[in-house]
Amino acid sequence: MNNYFNYIIQPGDNYSLLAQRFHTTTEEIIAVNPRVNPYYLSIGQQISIPISKQAYRPMQEKHCISQAEVDYRNDLRSLWEEHVAWTRMAIISLVFKLPDVDFVIARLLKNATDMGNMIRRLYGDVAAETYASLIKGHLLIAADLVKAALAGDQQAVMAADKRWHENADEIAVFLNSINRFLTEKAVREMFYHHLDLTKQEAVAMINMDYQKDIDVYDKIEKQAREMADAISDAMVKGYPSMF
Repeated sequence: MNNYFNYIIQPGDNYSLLAQRFHTTTEEIIAVNPRVNPYYLSIGQQISIPISKQAYRPMQEKHCISQAEVDYRNDLRSLWEEHVAWTRMAIISLVFKLPDVDFVIARLLKNATDMGNMIRRLYGDVAAETYASLIKGHLLIAADLVKAALAGDQQAVMAADKRWHENADEIAVFLNSINRFLTEKAVREMFYHHLDLTKQEAVAMINMDYQKDIDVYDKIEKQAREMADAISDAMVKGYPSMF
């Protein structure tokens, strides 16, 4: 196991602030980055951060949850619940060619911006915009997949599904790059499961198998809350001083 993790430089970062944030020292950061000039860090640059034992100290003492932490967890849960709810409404509008389809998709895409804003105060504007763009791609590809399925274009369905999973891989890499508690493997598994359930939902609606569609959506809601909680846990662990 490596005794360091990768980190992407954000606006305002310097070794002193990173040392304080991750419970290490500037000397230790310099030591694991021998080829990096500590005085000329650029936004988007990847460096290594040494893992301190303190970061993995068991929380044996009593832990009081602050109001800021409660609010963050509730807000992220709400966003993921909105994410799957508006995705469902977009599927319905597309399948049944409802006149509100453009308005519904526009509201769905706002969720991507809101998701980005949830990490803005922790990681800055660049990270927030990057995450928002990735989530927007995730949503747009989902719409493309449904449209291809409705048109009976299996080749387009397969192409969209491939892009969907590649997008999930990019999200996993990104989240891991900003928060070591979100491993690529864990995030990839969460998003792959989310994609699989959403596909089941769309197929059931296209086939007008309404009971199966409802049963799948119950699973989607539960899994979305689990994803929200997993991400919230990582954010709180990574930045306890912010909560």
